[in-house]
Amino acid sequence: MKLLPKTGPVNMLPVLFLLACAAVLGQEDDHGGQTTPLFSSHDPLEVTIEAPIETLMTERPDEEYLDGLFSFTGNDGQTQSIDLKIRTRGNFRRMEESCDFTPIRLNFKKKQVEDTVFAGQDKLKLVTHCRSNAPYFEQLLLREYLAYRLLNVLTENSFNVRLLHITYIDTDAAKQLTKYGFVIEDKDDVAARLGMTIVNSGDITHDQLNPRQATLVNLYQYMIGNTDFSMVKGEPGEECCHNSELMSATGDAPFTPLPYDFDFAGIVNAPYAQANPNFNLHSVRQRLYRGSCRTNDLLPETIQYFIDNRASLYAIVDEITMLSSRSRKDVPTYLNAFFRDVANPKFVDDRLIGKCNDI
Repeated sequence: MKLLPKTGPVNMLPVLFLLACAAVLGQEDDHGGQTTPLFSSHDPLEVTIEAPIETLMTERPDEEYLDGLFSFTGNDGQTQSIDLKIRTRGNFRRMEESCDFTPIRLNFKKKQVEDTVFAGQDKLKLVTHCRSNAPYFEQLLLREYLAYRLLNVLTENSFNVRLLHITYIDTDAAKQLTKYGFVIEDKDDVAARLGMTIVNSGDITHDQLNPRQATLVNLYQYMIGNTDFSMVKGEPGEECCHNSELMSATGDAPFTPLPYDFDFAGIVNAPYAQANPNFNLHSVRQRLYRGSCRTNDLLPETIQYFIDNRASLYAIVDEITMLSSRSRKDVPTYLNAFFRDVANPKFVDDRLIGKCNDI
């Protein structure tokens, strides 16, 4: 079990406090929950989706499902085919001007996936490559997949992901396309394995968040260069929170934030991503710390926790062999700048603690 490093001499009270919070930052599952078979491995899966892809990408239905067929290699090494319902999903990437190939919602019949790697799955979010005729966009997808994996290293309170190598067979146009994509663990499955439930709420306050997890998430978002999120507010007219879910063991505060959707992060550096206009940033590569001033006392030990896990974070970059040489150079360079800065106490005082959110 991983604990945040402690600085200086300690007495039993803070030790007990850290132990009580260990599940927030550890990788072990201390709640008896189980990871479903699909997310128990990081090996890419070869799958085929046979569906009216042209109709899907032209009409972009976000409620009505189209019929399809989903094929994959079963546990016995044989190819299995099951019924599939499929529709588009998302907001920005669902717009035609953003992506010619939108994110997808996969809907399985639970009985058909029993005793397979997809056992327990019902509806899954599939992140796709966005633009079919621009090979670089597949690298952007892999870099967003990497962002999820980096968060997995730091906390179990995160969405698991599984990389798929997908052959799309278009029944409308008798053509096919093969690209990488990845599926995201269902939010209720995340909560269940952690002994919590997803909470639907209006806007909340920073005081209602688990302070250690909130500090970790804010520092993680700073590390990857993401400002396109809020752990306390939703988009206008929507419930809390923007690109974050809230989990709770009791249904009430303190809430554990569960972040997702990192394609606007600097570590991805998508050409369509725009710097958040609320923060006077010049580029999505520019970092801005958005942590609460209320948790400034937790920031030094959280920084040390990241430093202690630095090698494990870089190991994820090495593990994803599909990353191009350009990505393999750019991602570590971007992370290097983060670790250089947070190792400098003056930088931390001036640019993190001194720039905290006091609202």
